[in-house]
Amino acid sequence: MKNIAIAAVTATLIILTGASLPDKGPIPHKKPQIAGEAETPAETAPTPEPRPSTVNDAQSTPAPQNETPSEAAKPQDKKPEKFGPPAPGTLEAQNLTIEAESDADHSECVRQLQALGAVFKDIPRIDDGHGCGIDKPIRLVEALPGIKVEPEATLRCPAALALGRWMKESVVPAATAGAKEQGRITAVNQASSYLCRLRNGAATGKISEHARGNAIDIASFSFEKGEDIAVKPRREDPTLTGAFQRTVSASGCLYFSTVLDPESDSAHETHFHMDVLQRKGGFRYCH
Repeated sequence: MKNIAIAAVTATLIILTGASLPDKGPIPHKKPQIAGEAETPAETAPTPEPRPSTVNDAQSTPAPQNETPSEAAKPQDKKPEKFGPPAPGTLEAQNLTIEAESDADHSECVRQLQALGAVFKDIPRIDDGHGCGIDKPIRLVEALPGIKVEPEATLRCPAALALGRWMKESVVPAATAGAKEQGRITAVNQASSYLCRLRNGAATGKISEHARGNAIDIASFSFEKGEDIAVKPRREDPTLTGAFQRTVSASGCLYFSTVLDPESDSAHETHFHMDVLQRKGGFRYCH
């Protein structure tokens, strides 16, 4: 048995000694990529897959065209568009225009206003749309010398001229009789002159004469001494102040075509509304 084992080992050594290596070795498998190790470039690099966007990438890479814009990219405070015709009776629906004034009429009015001693200045044409505006507006600073309009009033010249004449021929004499202890009038205080709106500030209806520069609202009168005389309901007021207000209210229709006093309705409890609206036949409305 020992001899047989020795013979087998000897035969195995003879076979191994005579063996030769193959001409080409086996192709090695691709080495697994290890983190941090540079990859050996291939002959033809495959097209890389797009990498996922990060927060920093989103700031520098434009969004695809079909992507919904973010809230920051949307326009802010965009007013909704109006569709369809304007509501009946509104300024938008009435297609009104600004009344043209001739140069000759305006020049004559200005001449008469200057003769009263009023202080005023011409200002550029006003056009607020929908018929609101004044072709030849003025800014009235003093209705008469030394009698300020507070605040200054934007009007057409005819309305300013009516105010100046009323103050000179009616208000000042009535104040001399009814409030002589308060001294002379220093200011006429107005609550509204030019203002683009419908009558009484309604949403529908006829355009206000304020929107055409034809109207002024008188709230009170200031004097050298004492308190202002405010316009308020005084029909039953037996004092000289009550008589003063009723006198100037009644005389207003000698100069204006419309006079509404505190007794006319609730909308005029704190002022006189006075305008120079031209009506057919020279009709006037005074209350």
